[in-house]
Amino acid sequence: MIEPVTELRQERPAPRGPLFARRRTSSTPAALWIGATIAVLMLLTTLVTLFLPLDGAQTTDLAARLSPPGPEHPLGTDQLGRDMGARLLSGFAWSLGIGGVATILAMFIGIVIGILGGWYPGIVRAVLNRVIDIGISFPFLVVAVTVVAVVGRGFWPLALTLGTVSWPTVARVVYAETLSLREREFIVAAKLIGVRGPWSILTHLLPALRPTLQVIAAFTFADLLVAESGLSFLGLGAPLGDATWGNMLADSRAFLASAPWMMLVPATVIVLAVLSANLLGDGLSARDRLRNRRGTTA
Repeated sequence: MIEPVTELRQERPAPRGPLFARRRTSSTPAALWIGATIAVLMLLTTLVTLFLPLDGAQTTDLAARLSPPGPEHPLGTDQLGRDMGARLLSGFAWSLGIGGVATILAMFIGIVIGILGGWYPGIVRAVLNRVIDIGISFPFLVVAVTVVAVVGRGFWPLALTLGTVSWPTVARVVYAETLSLREREFIVAAKLIGVRGPWSILTHLLPALRPTLQVIAAFTFADLLVAESGLSFLGLGAPLGDATWGNMLADSRAFLASAPWMMLVPATVIVLAVLSANLLGDGLSARDRLRNRRGTTA
């Protein structure tokens, strides 16, 4: 009888060194680093503009109207001779502030309704599920335009309007995640030892929802930032003449050929802000998937 020959395979040793060790241990994707860097720079810029006098944002100089970027005006001037750089910096607090306030409001409403609907069965779940369905069925921008047209322009009317019409998407995601998590072993074990009701939500459910909430918040902020700029572009957001990114885009419509910098300056910053939020969302999602994969293989 011929015995089978078994080959002895020598396993290749794992690469060593600080570079390969970092690759094996790092759980932070590059997208998260890039998005966080852009976000921090924009946040610092916003804080600086709150204390920095930007008189050029509203100072008109018809002799310098539509001046291209140069030493005196690094980003050029608009149709009234106002400095584009000063107006751009003035828009940071408005645009990012509205996006932040609206995101917080949308997340709060969505989390409360989503958790209550997913956690409590029976009539509570049925009613809140229908409320979420009705909220999602309405076009977001159409409702926002209608409400803003009624309540008027301004920081707080616009921020509250965007926050109160954008919560259904957050609620739907939180509702689905809550339905899945409430049947997990750690939730069932907590109920068996007497941890129930609101205390179980605070101590077990919310920590488990944290990764999902971080991703939703990043994407919601990006959507609301675009919505704010769009409403201001249509003349329904910031008061006309104020230095906001949407108003700057609206002013550039008649000068796209003769003064393209009027459109490129605010559009570039809007793209960077939205890109930062999306990279943060993608990076957080990828980091959580990587950590879960390592947890299952450990």
